[in-house]
Amino acid sequence: MFIITQANRDDAASILALQKRAYESEARLYNDGNIPPLLQGLDSLIDEINKTTVLKSTDRGQIVGSVRSYMNDCVCMIGRLIVEPEYRKRGIGTALLQAIEKASPQAAQFDLFTGSRSQDNIRLYLRHGYEITHTKQLSDKLTLVYMTKRVMPIT
Repeated sequence: MFIITQANRDDAASILALQKRAYESEARLYNDGNIPPLLQGLDSLIDEINKTTVLKSTDRGQIVGSVRSYMNDCVCMIGRLIVEPEYRKRGIGTALLQAIEKASPQAAQFDLFTGSRSQDNIRLYLRHGYEITHTKQLSDKLTLVYMTKRVMPIT
């Protein structure tokens, strides 16, 4: 049984190590070991924990998932939804996505992006009401898919 709670700076090293394990498969998909989640340092993550919403999912005290968000006016920007590779396909990603949305009740819309080859991620977001808005080619190896979920009209 996993539990989702707010992360704090004491969790940063564990979340960063998990992030690197989780994004190894993404790096292999794109044949690029220089993707930003693999290059992030501990100080940068601690800064995010201090300034944004960072949730963690734990199983018997071990961090097995995490997600981050911040508000940009009335839009909640979601990022770095990660799950321990051996814990995937158990509903943790879904639970984290729902929890981060609930953590921003003032949001009129939720925005996120993922890589175009990350089909499991795209399916997860589509299942939860996200729609593809556009793509952006960053390099010959990487195209990002931007997705939005509107929950109320933006005024």
